[in-house]
Amino acid sequence: MNFPQTRLRRMRYNTILRNMVSETKVSVDDLILPLFVCPGKGVRKPISSMPGNYQLSIDLLVEECKKTVAAGVKAVLLFGIPESKDETGEVACSLDSIVQKAIIAIKKEIQDIFIVADVCNCEYTTHGHCGTIVDGDVDNDLTLKTLAAQSLSLAQAGADMIAPSDMMDGRVAAIREILDLNGFEKTPIMSYSAKYASGFYGPFREAAESAPKFGNRSTYQMNPANSNEAMREIEQDIVEGADIVMVKPALSYLDIIYRAKHEFNMPVAAYNVSGEFSMVKAAGANNWIDEKRVMMEIITSIKRAGADIIITYHAVEIANILKEQNA
Repeated sequence: MNFPQTRLRRMRYNTILRNMVSETKVSVDDLILPLFVCPGKGVRKPISSMPGNYQLSIDLLVEECKKTVAAGVKAVLLFGIPESKDETGEVACSLDSIVQKAIIAIKKEIQDIFIVADVCNCEYTTHGHCGTIVDGDVDNDLTLKTLAAQSLSLAQAGADMIAPSDMMDGRVAAIREILDLNGFEKTPIMSYSAKYASGFYGPFREAAESAPKFGNRSTYQMNPANSNEAMREIEQDIVEGADIVMVKPALSYLDIIYRAKHEFNMPVAAYNVSGEFSMVKAAGANNWIDEKRVMMEIITSIKRAGADIIITYHAVEIANILKEQNA
C-alpha cells in the first residue's frame, strides 16, 4: 500500500515505540578502550592531539582500568611505550617488557577485565616501522619470528586475546602455531586483517611514539582504494586461524566492514581510530557540532555496518551516555 494508507512516520512519533523498532543498538558489551602504558611511576602524560587520553605509568594504568570497568567497559586494548627501543622490536618479547608487566599488574588487581594485547613492532623499533628492516624495507619473514615471540610472552603474562596489527603476510598462522605449541590454544586472535595505510593515524603516532623515521608503511598496510583485496586479506587470516577479523580505520571503511560481515559471517571488529576521535573532539571544542550526538551517530553507523566489536577512545563516554539513557 502507498501513501496515505502507508505512513512510515507513524513509527517515529512516540519515543518508546521508536526505541522498540530501532534496528541497531550500541551496547557497552560492544566496546574496547585503547590505553597507552609507559615507564615510570605516577606518570600521566597528556596526549595533546587526543584530549582526555594519556600515556600512563603502570600504577596509574591500573587505576584507569578500575574506573573503566566501573563505567561498564570490561575490555581494554594495550599499547606500550618502552624505556628503550631496538632494531627489530625484540625489546617487546619478554615478561619484563612494558605491556607484559602492565598485564600482570592489572590482573593482580582486577578480575573482571578482558585484556587485548596489540602485537606490533612500530612502538619498539628505533626506526618506527613494524618489523625488521632489510634493504630499506620491512622483511616479512624475519618479522614473523619477532611477532610470534612477542605474542607468546603476552599470553604468558596473562593477555586474554592477541591482536596482531603489523599486516605481515602469514603472521596469524605463525602466532597461532606458537600459542598452540605452548599451551595457549584457548587464547583467541583478533587480527587487524584489513588495516589501511591511512592518514587517520596521526594522533596515535604521537600517543605511541611510533611515527616511522623514514618512508611510509604503504608496502605492508593496505591501499585505501582497494576493497576486493581486503576480502582476500580477511579470508587469508581466517584460513590461518583468526577468531575475529578487524577493519581499521572504521568511519571511512564502513563498506569494508559491511562486506566482511556479509561475506564471511565472522565476528568483525572495527577500530574507530585516533584521527576519527580527534576530529570529533576538535569540532566539539569549537562548538561546530553537538559532540555527544555526533559521537553516538558515528558509533551507531559502525555497528549498523556490521561491526560486532568497536575499539574506540570514546568507550567510557559512550558507556556513561548509555547508562543515562537506561536510568
